[in-house]
Amino acid sequence: MARPEQTEIRMRLVVENPVPGVAYSLQDKASTPVDAKISKGSTLSFDFPVRISDGPKFYGEQVRSEGPERRFVYIAIGEQAGQKGSSWSRRMKIDIHTIPQTLLDKAAKGKTLEAVINGTGKDGTPACATITLLKPWRAV
Repeated sequence: MARPEQTEIRMRLVVENPVPGVAYSLQDKASTPVDAKISKGSTLSFDFPVRISDGPKFYGEQVRSEGPERRFVYIAIGEQAGQKGSSWSRRMKIDIHTIPQTLLDKAAKGKTLEAVINGTGKDGTPACATITLLKPWRAV
């Protein structure tokens, strides 16, 4: 079967209000931490490539799937981000399958797609589960 034509785009997740002293990272398909950073309480940023094809369909080391349509990226926290002895072992799930085609087209022409998420939950601990974006995807 022929591989569909794919275009690489750049994506960025900005984590505002991360819990100080806690590690945050991207997580690849093997659940391995990628680009882990220990929070000092200031904004963290994670850049990564994603390949897209018609549909749109999403591919890449950070792209995870659930069912035939849902595609997302994980931000790992604490132990899952490689921080041994952390009190936390969590992940944030950030959906990418809902990004509008107009933004994907801009990214295919060289823009970076950026979304902002809150690194701290309402209870003051690291955010986890499916995350609602603080600021929606935009092309920068």
